[in-house]
Amino acid sequence: MRFFQFGRGAKPLVILPGLSVQSVMNAADAIADAYAPLAEDFTLYVFDRREFLPPGYSLADMARDTVAAMRALGLSDVCLFGASQGGMIALLIAIEHPELVARLALGSTAACLTDTADSVIGRWIRLAAQKDGAALYLDFGRTVYPPMVFEASREALHAAGQTVTDDEFVRFITLAQGTGGFDVRDRLLLIRCPVLLLGAEDDAVLGADATRTIADTLQGRPDVQTHLYRGYGHAAFDTAPDYKDRLLRFFKGE
Repeated sequence: MRFFQFGRGAKPLVILPGLSVQSVMNAADAIADAYAPLAEDFTLYVFDRREFLPPGYSLADMARDTVAAMRALGLSDVCLFGASQGGMIALLIAIEHPELVARLALGSTAACLTDTADSVIGRWIRLAAQKDGAALYLDFGRTVYPPMVFEASREALHAAGQTVTDDEFVRFITLAQGTGGFDVRDRLLLIRCPVLLLGAEDDAVLGADATRTIADTLQGRPDVQTHLYRGYGHAAFDTAPDYKDRLLRFFKGE
């Protein structure tokens, strides 16, 4: 499992990105720039998924391998942020390994796969199976970004789609299929640490109710915060200008 590290703070912060067509390692510099506001107070670790994926590789497997990687690096009592599919992995880690997680932030994620998400992910899998990288990238961008951001990124997305290899199509399909059957709604109360829920009213991948379901289950806990964005889409973690500041305040306990 590949990862990259940046920042100089004493406290470890682990970031688990969402499902992507190509490796998050390709965007290491851009991610480091985006999360620069947290680099003074934290040392950040951004994990990719496992390098070699066996058939039937599930979210539970992704969580297990991420835990193994964290332990190999000596990480515990971490601040953990998971976005989209990465948030589902983060939920499993917080539920099954509470000793590893001091604070948990979840961005545009769900405790179970919604019908909307099933449909969207199924469409992406079909495009990947057709090896149509441009169509996959454009559909991905159109779904996760608000219209203005998508239109501004259209050419770059189309160009990126031309670079997807056959191995990357296979890997994407395996990771996308791994989300199937995910459901931890009946285990959410096992989460012991403070939680920040950040969702989007206009989330076209999961729907706003995905965040509300988690919030409703954890309601009444003074250490749980929820905020729903409007106008920034599923990828609010990339598009909302105050997103990193919210993460920073939460992880610092402010």
